[in-house]
Amino acid sequence: MKSWRKVWREGLAPLLSNAALEALQRALSDDDARLLQGSTTAPPPLQCVQDWPVEAACAVGYCGWQGEGLETVAEVEEFFARTCFEIDRRLGEPAACRWFLNWFDETPREEMRADLLAEVERTLVQRRPADYDLAEIEEEVAAA
Repeated sequence: MKSWRKVWREGLAPLLSNAALEALQRALSDDDARLLQGSTTAPPPLQCVQDWPVEAACAVGYCGWQGEGLETVAEVEEFFARTCFEIDRRLGEPAACRWFLNWFDETPREEMRADLLAEVERTLVQRRPADYDLAEIEEEVAAA
């Protein structure tokens, strides 16, 4: 398994709420320009703009912003930092989150969107109750 997928599956995805995953799913599916590669937030997480509203964010930040209702640069940056700390703790490796973050930032956008969308949808399907209607799952996959 590629390192970024291991970090996603074992470190990041378990930390994200369904609302956060669904927000990320929409952003990836729709190629939302607010899903930012190469930076945590726009505006950048500088002290002088910490109270400004977020205009765009990386995958982790986007989950906090659009999925958890965070609004300011400081709030999203704090969410990002806490999430990365917890990923590293879960995987038992300092800076383990970098495997996902570097992949997200450096992978061509179309490839990143396709691969990460598949992982987000996999995670959402795994979270469904065991008695979830298989026909409904097949319809959702066909519609995606």
